[in-house]
Amino acid sequence: MAESARDHDLVVFGATGFVGRLLAAYLAEHTPPGVRVGLAGRSRTRLLEVRAALPPAAREWPVLEADAGDPASLTALAESTRVLVTTVGPYARYGMPVVEACAAAGTHYADLTGELLFVREAMSRSDAVARETGARIVHACGYDSIPSDLSTFLLAERARADGADGLRDVRLVATLRGGLSGGTIDSMRAQVEALQGDPSLRRVAGDPFALSPDRAAEPDTPQPRDAGLPVRMPDGRWTAAFVMAPFNTRIVRRSNALQGWAYGRGLSYGEVMGVGRGPLGAVTAAGVSAGLVGAVSALSFGPTRAVLDRVLPAPGSGPSEAVRRNGWFRMTVDAETESGRRYRAIAAGKGDPGYRATAVMLGESALALTLDADRLPDRAGSLTPATALGDVLVERLRAAGHTYEATGV
Repeated sequence: MAESARDHDLVVFGATGFVGRLLAAYLAEHTPPGVRVGLAGRSRTRLLEVRAALPPAAREWPVLEADAGDPASLTALAESTRVLVTTVGPYARYGMPVVEACAAAGTHYADLTGELLFVREAMSRSDAVARETGARIVHACGYDSIPSDLSTFLLAERARADGADGLRDVRLVATLRGGLSGGTIDSMRAQVEALQGDPSLRRVAGDPFALSPDRAAEPDTPQPRDAGLPVRMPDGRWTAAFVMAPFNTRIVRRSNALQGWAYGRGLSYGEVMGVGRGPLGAVTAAGVSAGLVGAVSALSFGPTRAVLDRVLPAPGSGPSEAVRRNGWFRMTVDAETESGRRYRAIAAGKGDPGYRATAVMLGESALALTLDADRLPDRAGSLTPATALGDVLVERLRAAGHTYEATGV
């Protein structure tokens, strides 16, 4: 379908959800005049309520009814817009029909999933179709996994500009302050349920190259474990397992492979969470690592999962406005090249990383797809933020107040 025949430039699907409302508010404040934006979801009444609470620029945005369980409505939605950004999750339950509709319609797509198995399935089912139609299907456009993906992208660019060899060893240390939403819990629950329903998926989930476009071509470079014991760094900081590492690391490795292993054939990439120094840091690191193991175990066991369901945030709920405003994130990424040269990247921003900062990341990703098509990398198919949006997104996020930089050490 010709782009000129489409009614909308950008549609937010899931605008009545917790993150969907935050995203709609961000777009209402930052979308240039003249861009045709729509709000989509299952309930027209709720969409009208959301629109009424948005800044004045959004008051005339059309509302569009569509349901993830109604393929015909998704086809009509995808064919009506040039870009669709979706916050409807868990994506393993509701996301696949949306991806497939966009791929078939040649509609650019962005989401904020952190669900490994969903991205793997979407990749296998939509990549070839999207490459044929020209659709950019861009997963992980939030705190999962833009800071990780763009930091490594910038490190490789900086090393290449210096004439250095490929990256060999890259380690990210994440520090943050933020809250937790019911949607995040629901996504974790969905992934645990998928692994329980099909034990063979555990081997897939444990594969460090699970999202590679060509698994057989991946080098045998050892990769850091996604979870492990607390470690004291040379500068005195203690680190613990990072809950997002199993997903982020695979997105970064996919970015490397999609670019012909441009970061380095021998890239070893890992992520941990920084938790402080001294005895308190050691105790915190042990508690975080044990807590992650305990949470997964509790979600895997029916009786304890039932207890957690009563006390954890419900779907559609999330951190308070004060928590979202006072949150922040900072990723420090140290890299060594094959020849021993060292570099460091910083990715940082204000606001709760999973919600306020994610609304910025997802919003700017959607705007890049909508407004900057002629400057984006010439790629289509199942992509990552770095491979689909690259330097254009880096520029947009810097302009939005986030930090993305890479320097020699």
